[in-house]
Amino acid sequence: MAGNHATIIDKKYRKLVLRVSLKGFSFCVIDTFENQILTVEKIDFSTMSRSLRIEEYFEKSFLNFPILTESYDEIIVLHNNSLNTFVPKALFDAEFMASYLQYNTKVFETDFFDFDDILNYDMNNVYIPYVNINNFFIDQFGTFDYRHSSSVLVSKILELSKNKDERQIFVHVNADTFQIIIVENQKLLLYNSFDYTTKEDFIYYLLFCAEQLSLNPESVKVLFLGEINKESELFQIAYKYIREVSLLDITDINIYPGTSDPIVREHFILLHT
Repeated sequence: MAGNHATIIDKKYRKLVLRVSLKGFSFCVIDTFENQILTVEKIDFSTMSRSLRIEEYFEKSFLNFPILTESYDEIIVLHNNSLNTFVPKALFDAEFMASYLQYNTKVFETDFFDFDDILNYDMNNVYIPYVNINNFFIDQFGTFDYRHSSSVLVSKILELSKNKDERQIFVHVNADTFQIIIVENQKLLLYNSFDYTTKEDFIYYLLFCAEQLSLNPESVKVLFLGEINKESELFQIAYKYIREVSLLDITDINIYPGTSDPIVREHFILLHT
């Protein structure tokens, strides 16, 4: 993990956070002095030529968004993939990170592994970062911090579950993937990431996870965040099969005055990094 630290003389009071995947990326620029979001953008690589290498997608995007090449006090890159697993610290050994992942993803000898310490929750998040994307950012920025996207998501949701003894299901939705996090008063009971094509795929995985923990669709609370609203077909089918579904109320956790609730909910991970 690389670090990026400005001296008081050079300080810009701006932070850049990027959430990257092989299909695109999103980013936000934060004014850390005024505590305001200056910009939030999402870039979809599917609109570009399919003949390009992943690094070339990022190169073109950086040309289209010159703000990415400006100076920042802090730059954080979030790797957004399903190549991760949460491991209790009591069972964790940094020498054997590959062994934790081999049960839910295909692991190769050439893979590079890393982990995030999930502060205050006695576990680590073991994952495979995109080394080629990191190398591109090294060329662009010189130094930066990186971690896994789910480390931010799970940490914040565990924080939100404090003093709530009932089990809750949080569902973070992306364009073609979603994450299910089930918590009970700052205890992580389940985390998983799923690919989906149809709304039927979506509701199947959601109900299956609830069933694994014996959660009754008539009583369990399901809270949605990410790229979803009440008009979404995913929300509508969840409402059909689960009694208590709602969008995550971020009124009390929106720390950026002037930024609308839907923006904060959609870019929850970026804005809580």
